[in-house]
Amino acid sequence: MKPGPYGDPVLVTPTAYARDWISKNAIRRAQELWQQHDPDARILDILCRVDYDDQVRTGGIVTALVPSTPVAASEPVVEAVVPATRISGLQDRLTFDTFVPGRGNEFAYTMSRQVASWADGHFNPVFFHGPYGYGKTHLLNAIGWEAQAKRPDARIVYLTAEKFTSTFVKALMDKSTSAFKDEVRGADLLLVDDVHFIGGKTSSQEELFHTLTSLIENNRRVVFTADRPPTQLNEIEARLRSHLSSGLVCALDVADQSLRMGIVERKLGQLSQRLGVAQCPRAEVMQFLADRVPGSIRELEGAVNTLVASAGARLGSLTLEEAMALLQPNLKVAVERRVTVDEIQKLTADHFGLKQADLLSERRTRSVARPRQVAMWLCKQHTTRSYPDIGRRFGGRDHTTVLHAVKKVEELLQADDQIARDVEALTRKLRSN
Repeated sequence: MKPGPYGDPVLVTPTAYARDWISKNAIRRAQELWQQHDPDARILDILCRVDYDDQVRTGGIVTALVPSTPVAASEPVVEAVVPATRISGLQDRLTFDTFVPGRGNEFAYTMSRQVASWADGHFNPVFFHGPYGYGKTHLLNAIGWEAQAKRPDARIVYLTAEKFTSTFVKALMDKSTSAFKDEVRGADLLLVDDVHFIGGKTSSQEELFHTLTSLIENNRRVVFTADRPPTQLNEIEARLRSHLSSGLVCALDVADQSLRMGIVERKLGQLSQRLGVAQCPRAEVMQFLADRVPGSIRELEGAVNTLVASAGARLGSLTLEEAMALLQPNLKVAVERRVTVDEIQKLTADHFGLKQADLLSERRTRSVARPRQVAMWLCKQHTTRSYPDIGRRFGGRDHTTVLHAVKKVEELLQADDQIARDVEALTRKLRSN
């Protein structure tokens, strides 16, 4: 409880939403309780923290106020209806301690730590982009937790773009947009996940544009994530795209072999400790997980969870064959279709009007290099071959060439409609064989 500008007591809530909820549902009872214990019978006011801080800055509030008579322990307490200071939406497990930095995400990780430290000279806004399942949401959550730990008094707001849109639309319907704006634009740090979701939603884009402008003008910090860079968010209006690009844009790339291995080791160590399993799997089992579980980091973590849950106390003694049998659901696509590198090469060459030998040759013209990259990407997605294995089957190329090809195709799938159609057609052919 704090004093108002004219000496009346003020109940200060952490957000405008809490203020409005109490004003509608609990202020009458709060008034009654206050007046029972205040000999001066003053009127209880209610303000959100942003409004209260504004009054403090203008000199309207200078000292704290304590009721002259303590409230009896048996009386109901109004504070029970005020939301906790915990940042809504953040997941406990997604912290910097559980994030594994590596070649594909090291720059994004470094910039995340800088944002979370409230360091001066920061870029604003910061924009992380990459395929689904490669750690964008993890970094956004980690920033929130770290920033809160370093500045407990700071207002940190975390929202998915879907939540931003649905809450804004509800505010429009309820005619409470001012409360929504107080909540979001009053943040010291605003974290918005999957901002591409607002594509095509005109009113939400307009509100986000003005929110971003207001926060930057007031030196507040903003971080976004999306599945592609701002310049490729074609369904978002140009001026908002321009503002999203105006700070720092960081890519989270496809994880290379060493990063995948690091994630496997970290995840296995955490799960083994939590479940009381004495030993981690053999090295060949961990290598198999890193090399041959297809898909994103999220899918790799799912395979590790499956293995640990299925093996239990036998985890440390599992043979490679036993691990493969337990992980069969995670490898179902590759096992059921029995796709081979040779098959992918033939299908890809035929689709692009080439010969299979062209994909294995040293030719680097675009008409050959691009189909070769697509074929390498398909091999990584639809077989259990490692990067070095795939490289050897494409004319003895180095594994880094395959890694580059996989990254390039991931980018093109978001930016090039023709490549996306080609990959979809080839995938259908592989499934139908």
